[in-house]
Amino acid sequence: MNEYFLTVYEPNGEMVFEERIEAADDDAAQEIGKKKLEENNYTNHTHRLTRAGKLLLFHV
Repeated sequence: MNEYFLTVYEPNGEMVFEERIEAADDDAAQEIGKKKLEENNYTNHTHRLTRAGKLLLFHV
């Protein structure tokens, strides 16, 4: 399992959500991250999903 970090920001740059995700691969992590964003109503917030410095998902 790999370790990923999902982070969500307000427009003013304030971090409002951060969660560590474990997944078998990048595709699985992206699916988990998207589901968490939907569950917490953050799909339209600025967010990113990273693994060891690699940016996998980003939305402004």
